[in-house]
Amino acid sequence: MGDFELLVLARVLHVSGVVMWIGGVAFVTTVLIPSLRKTTDADQRLALFEQLEGRFGLQAKLTTLITGVSGYYMLETLNAWDRYLHPQFWWMHLMTVVWGIFTLVLFVLEPLVLHRWFHQQAVKNSERAFVWLHRMHQGLLSLSLIAVFGAVAGANGYAF
Repeated sequence: MGDFELLVLARVLHVSGVVMWIGGVAFVTTVLIPSLRKTTDADQRLALFEQLEGRFGLQAKLTTLITGVSGYYMLETLNAWDRYLHPQFWWMHLMTVVWGIFTLVLFVLEPLVLHRWFHQQAVKNSERAFVWLHRMHQGLLSLSLIAVFGAVAGANGYAF
């Protein structure tokens, strides 16, 4: 496989990873958490969330890893690091920040702190814990969608 084909493969993996990752975040934010918040049994709500979150967590980790590796490969292959020096590529900065936040949460904070902390909060006050969880997801989804919109437009030559 030549350099061009590897670059195309990296783009395909990158875009596919973003679709799976941010699409999953959108589903969790707009469908799963609101549905769980309507569940009246707090114990059932927490158990179901932990069961589903565990399954999605693996998908999110794999897709953020694929997105990060393919993004790095494209930056290196295209020698595009200097784009971080130019404000018209703000969407690359935002993509990197969003990726960094999710990577930090998924690989460090969630397994070391957030899982246990959220469980404790949900046992104390389920409604408040799920409101907090929903707001955090809404914020991250909003940043993610701004990055996606900016990246698609910017990668196709639109200058903001």
